[in-house]
Amino acid sequence: MKDSGDHRSGLLPALGPVQLVLLGVGCIIGAGIFVITGSAAADYAGPAVSLSFLLAAFACACAGLCYSELAATSKESGGAYSYTRDALGPRIGWLVGWNLIMEYLVAASFVAVGWSGYLSALCDSVGLSLPKAFTSAPFKLTNGHLEATGAIINLPAALIIGLATLCAVIGVKRSSAANMVVVLIKVTVILVVIAVGAFHVNPALWTPFIPENTGTFGQYGISGVMKAAGVVFIAYIGFDAVATTALEARKPQRDVPIGILGSLAVCTVLYIAMSLVLTGTVPYTQLSVPSPVALAVANMGEGVSWILPLVSLGAIAGLTSVILVLLVAQPRVFFAMAQHRILPSLFAKVHPTYRTPHISTIITGAIAAALAALFPIDFLAELVSSGTLLAFMMVSVSVIVLRRTRPDAPRPFRVPLVPLIPIVSILVCGYLISVLGEHAYLRLGIWLAIGLVIYELRKKHAVAAGIA
Repeated sequence: MKDSGDHRSGLLPALGPVQLVLLGVGCIIGAGIFVITGSAAADYAGPAVSLSFLLAAFACACAGLCYSELAATSKESGGAYSYTRDALGPRIGWLVGWNLIMEYLVAASFVAVGWSGYLSALCDSVGLSLPKAFTSAPFKLTNGHLEATGAIINLPAALIIGLATLCAVIGVKRSSAANMVVVLIKVTVILVVIAVGAFHVNPALWTPFIPENTGTFGQYGISGVMKAAGVVFIAYIGFDAVATTALEARKPQRDVPIGILGSLAVCTVLYIAMSLVLTGTVPYTQLSVPSPVALAVANMGEGVSWILPLVSLGAIAGLTSVILVLLVAQPRVFFAMAQHRILPSLFAKVHPTYRTPHISTIITGAIAAALAALFPIDFLAELVSSGTLLAFMMVSVSVIVLRRTRPDAPRPFRVPLVPLIPIVSILVCGYLISVLGEHAYLRLGIWLAIGLVIYELRKKHAVAAGIA
């Protein structure tokens, strides 16, 4: 196949399949394995949460291939917002970008809540307990409704977002060596917990593997496994980082799919192994906590108590980097929207010294901190998953549309079996949205309606000002 380097806009094609797989693993492993696995098992799937991870990985693989093709051909920042705007028009592009706001901003809050949980676990392990009134959300999610918990504020979650926001404003230059260290710490912690936990598993806790449905859709049974797949979908957010490097891959037609599918495969194996250890050492009904891995280690007995500080430190290090990446990514979407005059121009302003979009970064951080301080993990996870799944559906639609409207456009990477794979991606992602439950897609519908109103108001303003 002819090299497509002519279309890479001067970017250096230096990444091979190994580098891309490691990049994907580093971006994917974060809040999912340290946080969401426990609540998904406790609330929806029981030990069968491992099957939920398989289904979510399949959905991500199909969407990731579509993402790769668009990333390889786009010349703009803004990710899925720019791709869908180009293919489906500015209104759909805006709504996808509006969902990306939910993905990055709310995901940062979600991860921060998990960070707070592991900080509390670390302090407990050294005999310094933090007051729960200031380390827990004042609200909890019960049957789709928020209820008061008696706590005042999740202060550590808000503070870590504040610190990450400051770092994002002044500019963060992270070397590849530093990234590799973070990945190494995270993977080492996971492998140690899996290896040690395998000797402490009680197989009786896996029976029944798929708990009987309670009579309510999504609460255990097959429907619970499906709903958990929609929730744990958040665990795979980050694979799109591989797709965005398509222009820098040495052989994008070969290496990008290897990077996406390889990183998804590695992370899926780790997720399944960790979920089996968690549900095999702790009754699944007790796993709905911000730090389920730390709880599992504590249940293994005093003989392995030395692992607990390691788990908390590894989780804190890994989750901190994820929060920072999310708070850096969101302002880029705002920046692209402001350039298209959908958002006010202040979102496109760059700091004269730090050369970062400081205003949009501060706004993002402030909102994320408020969400993290007030809401529980499961509520935030549902918001992130539904918005991201819809964005991935639109990315898949964009591939089909652009193949018809611009069949001769240069594509360094091409999705195989079009339109079959994009259609499978659309159907699977759409189904995962539906099983999240009426409360989840009601919130998604309200979010989209707000976004549409904002778009129409901005469009009317642009026409009146003569800049549309």
